[in-house]
Amino acid sequence: MPAVYRQCAMIFTDHWEAYKVVLPSKRHCAVGKETGLTSDIERFNNTLRQRVSRLVRQTLSFSKKVDNHISAI
Repeated sequence: MPAVYRQCAMIFTDHWEAYKVVLPSKRHCAVGKETGLTSDIERFNNTLRQRVSRLVRQTLSFSKKVDNHISAI
């Protein structure tokens, strides 16, 4: 994690125990999904997962043309 985030950012996560070890306690706040505070990063992760799916041959969105890959990513 960049140093500026450790000093300034407030980090909202779910209640996974590993976050307590990695994140500074002053900047970490564990919240439930019902609060909606983790929805931005979950949306971002979902968007990445959908765009990267084009690179996996088993998916319906696979493309053989390199130009299509470049424009999608």
